Amino acid sequence: MGYLLLAGAIAAEVGATTAMKYSEGFSRLLPSLLTVAGYIVSFALLAQTLKLLSIGTAYAIWAGVGTAAIAVIGILFMGEGMTPAKAAGIALIIVGVVVLNLGGAH
Repeated sequence: MGYLLLAGAIAAEVGATTAMKYSEGFSRLLPSLLTVAGYIVSFALLAQTLKLLSIGTAYAIWAGVGTAAIAVIGILFMGEGMTPAKAAGIALIIVGVVVLNLGGAH
């Protein structure tokens, strides 16, 4: 159940960050409201996750997967370029999350 809550927290955070891009500095109402709502949902779900998973593991996964997902969204949908450094960074994030989970950090 903890990982399901964490997945929801990550999805809400990624949605909020994506909406923030479209808020144009919080000058557009709907994307701005989606940003605020998404972060509220994300933090609420993360708080519930922390009842079930260790803080180090949960936060590392939340931050890492969210960062990697936003980088991929930027590449696929927002015209950002894929550089070798960006690809390596995304790969390192994924490896880090896997190592945390295999290492028994939870």
